[in-house]
Amino acid sequence: MLRVGLTGGIGAGKSTVANRLAEHGAVVIDSDRIAREVVEPGTPGLAALTEAFGEEILAEDGSLDRPALAARAFADDASRKRLNSIVHPLVGQRIGELMAAAADDAVVVHDVPLLVENDLAPAYHLVLVVDAPVEVRVRRLVEVRGMPEADARARIRAQAAEEQRRAVADVWLDNGGTPDVVLAEVDALWADRLVPFEANLRLRKPRPPASPVISPYDTSWPLQAERRLARLRQIAGSRLVRADHIGSTAVPGLPAKDVLDLQLTVSSLDDADALAEALADAGFPRREGEWWDDPQDGDGKWLKRFHQSADPKRPVNLHVRSTETPAWRLALLFRDWIRAHPEERDSYAAVKEELARKHSADGTVEQYAEEKQGWVNAAFVRAEKWAGESGWKP
Repeated sequence: MLRVGLTGGIGAGKSTVANRLAEHGAVVIDSDRIAREVVEPGTPGLAALTEAFGEEILAEDGSLDRPALAARAFADDASRKRLNSIVHPLVGQRIGELMAAAADDAVVVHDVPLLVENDLAPAYHLVLVVDAPVEVRVRRLVEVRGMPEADARARIRAQAAEEQRRAVADVWLDNGGTPDVVLAEVDALWADRLVPFEANLRLRKPRPPASPVISPYDTSWPLQAERRLARLRQIAGSRLVRADHIGSTAVPGLPAKDVLDLQLTVSSLDDADALAEALADAGFPRREGEWWDDPQDGDGKWLKRFHQSADPKRPVNLHVRSTETPAWRLALLFRDWIRAHPEERDSYAAVKEELARKHSADGTVEQYAEEKQGWVNAAFVRAEKWAGESGWKP
């Protein structure tokens, strides 16, 4: 299934987005709602809270008196940890049950208010952030929820800042205007990205081939790459030697195809093969066939494994290389060398743009990549010389 994390600051209007996604057929799991359900009257959760904090946390009807609980549970760190140790496992268990019950072709949207604060973004295929200007959020909290303005502003200040949310956002939804605007964006997101992403994920289908198109350097490329690397590091675990953003999109100022090149370095191709299914589940299906890098020492093929993103709106090439060949090191050297030499960067850009024009009608990048490799192979020699003179290490 496709796992989507949905978050946003208080008053931003997450529920508007969540409800629309549910109308389209998404399975929406609301963490706040679950947190309330697991401590309803008669539940083991409420019994555990009562045992930990006393009968004083109960209202007259036997339900949880939340202000009374807050007064006790947030009195000190030990009490807060006791509260979390009771509620969090129950919430996690219920979320797990709901996800397990979802169909294999489901788009599961997990509404998590503290997704950023709790560093949960790597657990999802995509993260959607709903935002609105602070003054709009304050007005909503005051007028709709009846919250005192000072309390509204304090709640907003206590949450993650905008730059923190932008760092994890694969999709940024501005809900500061009329509802029809953000709803139209959600409709397009569902049709153009979420539905095809789920199908590609389930069918292990990489993106189709396309002709090379060179785009101006995008300053968001490194941040986009880091979001995906965070997910990949979590998946690869102890098999991973290192994970890096490589290729042209990793070089500031260099025009490139709008395709992120990422590299996972592992100890052996057996480790690469062992990760194949987990990477496919994470949205990076493996490409069939044998893949290799040109050996710079003339000794056979430098074999690797090659995966691509199933996300139709964010092309990614994922190279899984082992330390059994020098290819992983060479990819890092080339990136760092060209970053350090603007004249080489500009020369490379000219080659790329000329070849992209030449192969603009090919429908594939194969001939483009093959012709470009001659310049790259010659550049490796210059890069190795620089490495020796500068003391560069990966």
